[in-house]
Amino acid sequence: MGNKMNRFFCYKRKYVKKIITGLTVLAAVVLLSPGANALAMEDGEYSVSVDMSGGSGKAAVTSPTQLRVENGTPIARIQWSSANYDYMIVDDVKYLNQSEEGMNSVFEIPVLCWDEPMNVIADTTAMGSPIEIRYQLIFYADSVGSKAELPQEAAKRVLCVALAIIVIGGILNYYVKKCSC
Repeated sequence: MGNKMNRFFCYKRKYVKKIITGLTVLAAVVLLSPGANALAMEDGEYSVSVDMSGGSGKAAVTSPTQLRVENGTPIARIQWSSANYDYMIVDDVKYLNQSEEGMNSVFEIPVLCWDEPMNVIADTTAMGSPIEIRYQLIFYADSVGSKAELPQEAAKRVLCVALAIIVIGGILNYYVKKCSC
């Protein structure tokens, strides 16, 4: 079998670059393809872009963020740029921080509206004593997409595709160099 592969690569050496180029294009298509738009908002996990305004302007939230739909109710996982938030109030309901100590604050809150400001209150201890600060979050309906669009999910995909390219490229390189044509 080794001689057969060796002859194949010697004979088809000019096609090796085309194979590698094809693999690169395939990887780009996999990595850059948009997720399915979840306009129906069926139960499942998605991603959504969110903007924030209000407060002092020093805090931020991660965008895109994870969106989970349960029984038709969209629930956003809001991660702050600070570990100093201990609760959020949305529509008069208090939501507690779900992160581990020392990690940036994380809250799972319902999305009450799309494409318009949603008023929330976040309590911070960054200035010594707790202070409730008013913010507005805007969740963009047209940005709802696959969970794969989240940065951490995209990073996993990049690593898997890169590993596949390295392995296949290494195998092709081995046979091309072994070829003594």
